[in-house]
Amino acid sequence: MKKLLGFAIVLALFVSLAGCQKTPPAPVAETGDTELNLFTWEGMFPEEVLARFESETGIKVNYSNFDYDETMLAKLEAAGGGDYDVVIADDYIIETVIAKGLAQKLDLAKIPNFSKVNPIYQGQFYDPDDEYTVPYGAGVQTIVYNPEAVQKEITGYADLWDESLKDSVGTIANYRVINGMALKVLGGSYNTEDLDVIEAAGRKLIELAPNIRVIKDDNLQDDLLSGEIDVAVMYTSQVTMAKMANPDLKVVFPREGIGFGIMANFIPSKAPHPDAAYKFIDFILDPEVSAECFEWLGYYCTNKEADELISPDYRDFLTLPEGFNEDMEMIQIVSAEAEEVHAKIWTEFKAACGQS
Repeated sequence: MKKLLGFAIVLALFVSLAGCQKTPPAPVAETGDTELNLFTWEGMFPEEVLARFESETGIKVNYSNFDYDETMLAKLEAAGGGDYDVVIADDYIIETVIAKGLAQKLDLAKIPNFSKVNPIYQGQFYDPDDEYTVPYGAGVQTIVYNPEAVQKEITGYADLWDESLKDSVGTIANYRVINGMALKVLGGSYNTEDLDVIEAAGRKLIELAPNIRVIKDDNLQDDLLSGEIDVAVMYTSQVTMAKMANPDLKVVFPREGIGFGIMANFIPSKAPHPDAAYKFIDFILDPEVSAECFEWLGYYCTNKEADELISPDYRDFLTLPEGFNEDMEMIQIVSAEAEEVHAKIWTEFKAACGQS
């Protein structure tokens, strides 16, 4: 899942004003740990939240970043599950982390605010019994379009193949999402292991090439807002930024089914400061702190008690609509053979779009 890097600029004024009006959470009890090694993507927390945690606990936050989930996994493996106290990463890689014994089971008695997690985001494939992880944000693959530039009503992925959209569609560069889009149009699953079905999706995807103008992960919303493209398949954070800038844009949850992903906290198996880790996770689960974090982050709020605390200006962008979870599928790791076919399809598709 692509993480938001520029959302802070868009929402900084809203967040700072909201933060000034919030009642500070109850002080956190003292702990013997004086440091916390936090490892995640850049820009995952407002500076004010980290500073408040440090002030209230006396624990210094050492924030280090990784670019990709795979980078995180490699560093965690090299450290033998040590070095880091709290890691926030994507669902699929956490499944591997747990399987390799690099995460420790949580003592929920040390996380009183765990009860505030929205159950929609619990019991997922990577941690079915919620023993290792605490959700921190969720996203879906969403279609957004400019109704002033697009005459056709778009209700699902299949509409992106319409000839009227020639050279006007932009997509993110996550190949499992975009290949999966074609799988969904054909009635399949994102996670099918049937190589023939994946190949058929590849042929379907090639048919979309004339409509593709741009494939990129970073700031795709800017291309939609500038008019460079009229339709986009985007990450949740990009949708939030686009809608904040132009409320008239139309957001579509595809009728074929929705792919979604979850970011989650875990404590590495040999975390050097586990007490600090528990304090931090519980701190960010405080509903007021959590709301401030999600206003900054731009992804769906995973704290059910924080939903109503999010500013009305963008609450609709950060909380799931009622009944939304009825037709969602998480993208998971597939076999090496299936992965090889996906990679081949993606290379061929980008070449057909002139994006290689």
